[in-house]
Amino acid sequence: MPHAPPLSALLRQYAAGSALVCEPVDQGLLNRGYRLRTTRGRYFLKHHFDPETADPAAIARQHRATRRLADLGVPVAPPLADRDGRTVAVIGGHAYALHPWIDGRHRHGAQLTTVECTRLGALLGVVHASLERVMPVRERARDGFRGPGEEPSARTCVQHRTCGKERRSRTCVPQHTRAWGARRTAPPSAGAPPSAGAPPSESAHPADTFALIDDLLARVRRHRPADSFDELARHRLLERRDLLERHADRRPPRGKSVGWVHGDFHPFNLLYRGDAPAAIVDWDRLGVQPRAEEAVRAAAIFFVRPDGTLDLPKVRAYARAYRRTAGASPAELAAAVHRVWWERLNDFWMLRWHYERGDTRADSQFPAASALAVWWTREYDAVSGTFMG
Repeated sequence: MPHAPPLSALLRQYAAGSALVCEPVDQGLLNRGYRLRTTRGRYFLKHHFDPETADPAAIARQHRATRRLADLGVPVAPPLADRDGRTVAVIGGHAYALHPWIDGRHRHGAQLTTVECTRLGALLGVVHASLERVMPVRERARDGFRGPGEEPSARTCVQHRTCGKERRSRTCVPQHTRAWGARRTAPPSAGAPPSAGAPPSESAHPADTFALIDDLLARVRRHRPADSFDELARHRLLERRDLLERHADRRPPRGKSVGWVHGDFHPFNLLYRGDAPAAIVDWDRLGVQPRAEEAVRAAAIFFVRPDGTLDLPKVRAYARAYRRTAGASPAELAAAVHRVWWERLNDFWMLRWHYERGDTRADSQFPAASALAVWWTREYDAVSGTFMG
């Protein structure tokens, strides 16, 4: 097995018996996972391999967050503790975590009914509201995250600087979500661009994007033998350059309404049992971001069709439920739509992986994702109205 984990040392540390079967699961874009069966049960073993997300202290913070969320009834997957009470095992310079195995499946938006889309939006809203409760402001300041105009030592609420009554109402976890609670975990898989967990930043500048487009076009021309992917890449790059030239004056300001977010909420990080969410997994990109932007990004992944259009009726049901449970205003969603649209218009992470790194794992996502940026630009008002309506 490539990159085999140190099973004997790990299982001794966790008192989890002797290994019987250890199989790699479908790998995501960042870390490695294994389906593990021992003499004491079934587990999911996660190797935190990606350098950007492998810091043991950051992993331990993610684990604390999921444990606190589980106490609120949010369907998450807290890890197991070892003999010494730690949830992160560092062996040979590598970080690992052990989780109980759960059976379940991933579901894309096309597989969800309207009612289930409503439940999905409510779930993400509950996640954001609950994170606001369980992630102390001091942890946020300690890590150097802060919103526009906010000093690192600020003690105010992450999201709301209004009256206490409004703050309590916006952080309340609806009672019905407790029925969703699941205390086990499942393997993550391939997902979204590796940028969602970073602190909010300035939006992309068109001049930088034009330079990137020119560089990628040169790489496409040099690729031999040329194939159908090269042809589509060249078409989309030229198309995107034209769109940016026409919309360069619509660059949005820095995002606001900053709070803790999952950072990578998409179909392969949500496990279903039957028609109900059982566990939100893969919290590697837990961080501070404009909350509503995560809601928009998730919708653009869950509800994109193969032709690059969004299923707007399902998006509307999802967005209404998200606004209600997260306490987000229509204006907040409209601003998030604009920023994520601009982000998509300037983003070429799939092509960069393909041509700069020789990593083709995201190639299958490129046709729909690249078409979405074009369709979204044409249907901008309809998309914005759907998230606000």
